[in-house]
Amino acid sequence: MADINRDDDVIEIAHPPRFQYGERVVSRTLVRNDGTFNGKDIGEVLVSKGEIGYVVSIGTFLQQFYIYAVEFNDSGHRVGMRAKELMTLDNLPEDILAQLGEKADRLQSLR
Repeated sequence: MADINRDDDVIEIAHPPRFQYGERVVSRTLVRNDGTFNGKDIGEVLVSKGEIGYVVSIGTFLQQFYIYAVEFNDSGHRVGMRAKELMTLDNLPEDILAQLGEKADRLQSLR
């Protein structure tokens, strides 16, 4: 049996969740079916990198990590993801918005 990489030094649930219900997020990674998504073949792409979704539920895993259920409208999939696999689009820091310039306005129009 393979060991689960638990990142033993990180206890996410000791802090508030990074994302909130209804928050718009973007996938930082490509997500493939590991066999837990019914109706799709193992290895089939569920979420593409850069796909936009909304947090619809927040749970925990191994009493250590938050798992965010994200509804991706383009693909129609609801997938559980870790915070490190997501990035917010609704609560970007002011310095990041300044760096984005006109692109920040386009992000607002994607709502």
